[in-house]
Amino acid sequence: MSALGWVSSILLIIHVLSISALLGLLLHQFKKNPRKLHPGAMHTALTALVAGVAMVGLRTPLHTQDAEKWPLLNNGWVSVKLLVLLAIIVIGFRNVKKPELKNSIWLTLVGLTTLNILIALFWK
Repeated sequence: MSALGWVSSILLIIHVLSISALLGLLLHQFKKNPRKLHPGAMHTALTALVAGVAMVGLRTPLHTQDAEKWPLLNNGWVSVKLLVLLAIIVIGFRNVKKPELKNSIWLTLVGLTTLNILIALFWK
């Protein structure tokens, strides 16, 4: 595997761990009263965003090296995942400093994070 392949694989691991950590930090507030958005949730969302954008940027050079192993990405799939993650980040930053997180906001963040994971797993 080339150096770019290794970097892409490492970025994929970082991206998956970041999204998993985001969901974990959100679900950690399940039984809390009042719910509060952990600042680390926004850090993990931003880490997932940076890793995802970097993976997309690396895909074209990797495709040039070995088109069979590294096919080009579906731009619609990438765009939907990006929009969902941006929605999570915007909603999160608007609520991170509030003393209490409304149930509707918390459920929206959990739902969007779950949607992002489901898109990654099932939409190819």
